[in-house]
Amino acid sequence: MTAFETAQADAQTLPSKPDNATLLKLYALYKQGTQGDVTGTRPGGFDFVGRAKYDAWADLQGKPSSEAQEEYVALVGSLKARG
Repeated sequence: MTAFETAQADAQTLPSKPDNATLLKLYALYKQGTQGDVTGTRPGGFDFVGRAKYDAWADLQGKPSSEAQEEYVALVGSLKARG
């Protein structure tokens, strides 16, 4: 199992739920690390969650997947250490 796969599993069992900004960062890094640059159209104005997720992922446009995976692993590691 790779460090990225281990971090994915660890993210599901964090001792406490991260704040929304951290959750968006985790989501964006995961998507960039697994699928690359954002695709599709930006959700409409009333889909607040979808729009926030899209924007967070779009902010990582051009970041290599390997770099996004490394940042994801580091972020999950810091969240686990915080407890």
